[in-house]
Amino acid sequence: IDDLAEVDYSLNSLPAVFRQFIDLDLKGIVYPAGNYTGSPYVAAPFTIPDQSDSMLYLAFSEYFFQTSSFAYYTAGAFNITIAEETCSYFNISTEIFGSIIPEVAKYSVTPYPVMLKLTATEIPTISLEQDSFTVEIQGSMEVFAVLPDSTTQSLFTMNIAANTSLALNIFDQKLVGSLCLNR
Repeated sequence: IDDLAEVDYSLNSLPAVFRQFIDLDLKGIVYPAGNYTGSPYVAAPFTIPDQSDSMLYLAFSEYFFQTSSFAYYTAGAFNITIAEETCSYFNISTEIFGSIIPEVAKYSVTPYPVMLKLTATEIPTISLEQDSFTVEIQGSMEVFAVLPDSTTQSLFTMNIAANTSLALNIFDQKLVGSLCLNR
């Protein structure tokens, strides 16, 4: 897939060939690049509704998304540092955090740019729903002040639990998603 993850899409069984269609049962296991290990998840069988009005049908199981989440978590893809350049684009500084958190204002009288370090503390959980899928992420965020000599000073750390839903639809031959923050 990329530098962090690989996918095993080999056949589970021989293709079923029928007069009007071919049914390919592919594995769809994602694992960390160069480190094929057994998945901590168990694949559950599922069926695709019987329809015949399209040329191609693709179905992805919850297992595919769970192994993807596991692979990217193991590879460290959910650990992100948002540096000074990005924070200055959004105009995030110690002054903004100081207006929200009084202790930050005490430590940082002079406004400094900030750096955010986001870390997933658990494997993100992905659940498929009827018309959407839900992603639950547990993590932490550490906020640093970037001092004039380019060193950093830790300001605070907070734990984060986010639950979001994503619904995908096709409008005018374009795939469109709508993201909703549940909590």
